[in-house]
Amino acid sequence: MMKPGSRKRRASPPAPSAPVTLPPPGFVADREEAAARVERLLQYQFNNRSLLEEALTHQSFAAASYQRLEFVGDAALGLAFSNFLYLTNPTVGPGALSTLRAANISTEKLARVAVRHDLYPLLRRNCPRLDLLVGQFIQSVKQELEDDLGTTPYGGSVFKAPKVLADMVEAIAAAVYVDCNFNLEKLWKVTRFLFEPIVTAETIDEQPVSMLHELCQKHGKDVKFKTWQKGGTTVVNVFVGGALVGMGSSEQMVIAKLNATRDALSKLLGGGNQQVLTTGVGHGLGVEVGELRECKQKLIEQCSRKHWPKPIFK
Repeated sequence: MMKPGSRKRRASPPAPSAPVTLPPPGFVADREEAAARVERLLQYQFNNRSLLEEALTHQSFAAASYQRLEFVGDAALGLAFSNFLYLTNPTVGPGALSTLRAANISTEKLARVAVRHDLYPLLRRNCPRLDLLVGQFIQSVKQELEDDLGTTPYGGSVFKAPKVLADMVEAIAAAVYVDCNFNLEKLWKVTRFLFEPIVTAETIDEQPVSMLHELCQKHGKDVKFKTWQKGGTTVVNVFVGGALVGMGSSEQMVIAKLNATRDALSKLLGGGNQQVLTTGVGHGLGVEVGELRECKQKLIEQCSRKHWPKPIFK
């Protein structure tokens, strides 16, 4: 019998079991297979595979990560592209060469290289939030037409590219560079195909900007570009007649402006923001059907020549 006023002691709850760690979606658990995939992609046999294993390890995983290799790869790719652009552009000045180099090794460009070659599943990591961010970016890139996937010269998506994807490409390049005893010529020979199509002076011109000014001038609308910094990224907003019609971002201001202009043109020509051009102009004067068709065709032809994604008119 229980004594008066005494309380029945509750049984202690069972000790919680250790959480089960599941591999990230799409993760290649077989590390030999992960390394073999990279070697098949590069058509290069590593002398020291531990370099490759390090290049395929994120800092969230309990092992030596790619951070040191990424540091080397960033510099090595920069020098490799500097050499290539210097030799292939004998009449281009240093400012334009710097822009071309930045366009070819930007986070946006390298992240798309990683997506195109399905590198992220090969990365050892332990960060669900990272998986979510990368998954969203991959999905946004794959929504483009298959013919355009990877042909965007320097990015173009308003969706910010996760740096981890660019870091992977730089780390893998560094693994090759170190493995071949810091032979820059060998590094370029092995990895150049990853970066095709390479951005050239011909494919990075500002034709879309001229096209936007011409279109708006016909309808008495002013065009303004407003630039601001978000971390290490330049964001450009395009205003037509005071209304926001386009946005683009990149590590380079020139590229961010091009991205924003293409975004604005696709919306203006698609009709979603057509009222921006028609408001307050004459007596209901708008973009005539023939003119609209001509502008759309010009933009389509320009994107085709420059290997940009085909515009989606909204």
